[in-house]
Amino acid sequence: MSARDFMERVIKDREIHLVAINRYRYNEQRSCKDLTELIERLDGQPQELVRDLSHHVADEARHAYWLTDLLIELGADVGTPPGLSYIDEFERLVDQDKFQTEEQKEDLVISALAAINVTEKRGCEYFSAHIEALKRGEQTEENIKVKEILAKIFPEEAGHVRWGNRWLAKISKQSPVHRLKVERAKLKYSAIEQAAYESGMDITMGAELRRVSKLMEIAYTMPMWERPKYLMERLPQTLLDPKLQLFRVEVAQKAWTRYPQMFIDKFIPTFINGLSKETEF
Repeated sequence: MSARDFMERVIKDREIHLVAINRYRYNEQRSCKDLTELIERLDGQPQELVRDLSHHVADEARHAYWLTDLLIELGADVGTPPGLSYIDEFERLVDQDKFQTEEQKEDLVISALAAINVTEKRGCEYFSAHIEALKRGEQTEENIKVKEILAKIFPEEAGHVRWGNRWLAKISKQSPVHRLKVERAKLKYSAIEQAAYESGMDITMGAELRRVSKLMEIAYTMPMWERPKYLMERLPQTLLDPKLQLFRVEVAQKAWTRYPQMFIDKFIPTFINGLSKETEF
């Protein structure tokens, strides 16, 4: 299902719609923390990047308070969103190496920029799809308010993507070695982002095995000697994720309570059919 098709369904259910908006709020708020930690790790160098990241924090904080004000105005929850966290899964899949030497610090910059870039692209995809769905949907006062806030945020998110592209291109031009590092980082973090995204969307039977398949895809973007350690550290949590099991139960209970007939006709067959999806190792 495309982002546009997905958002067209989301806006038709107010409870789900408000949860989606709260996820945006949570992600923007969490970005402030993650970007601040990156600034601290850079320890003042390179100055131009530290300055840009500081501006980025200000943007994300502004988006977070716009969305918080909107949700409170709509009488919605502003606590931690329910379900599986895209950000938590993304961070779990990232290889948190120590960067101490100058060369390692350069690798940190490349990795951080690639990671920011792929997550910002995903955000832009969903903001754009959400705005388009609201334009075509019922023009209620509430939907109009939501659309106005998202329309304020979207251009700045698109600007973050362009900023990341410029920085990665600038580093690539320094030498063939730098170009190779940037391309490898792009592949690695694209694989990580896709795995994190799919983990939050797939709760059907066999999801654990599909997560392992994605874990293998990430490992293949790394040098051969880094793969065993990466896989061994993440395989147990990937195969035995208590959050996934808990979320399955919560979704099933909610589906049964709200739509008992749909639970029997659609939820159960969809859940079981998850096993028929191809999983490659």
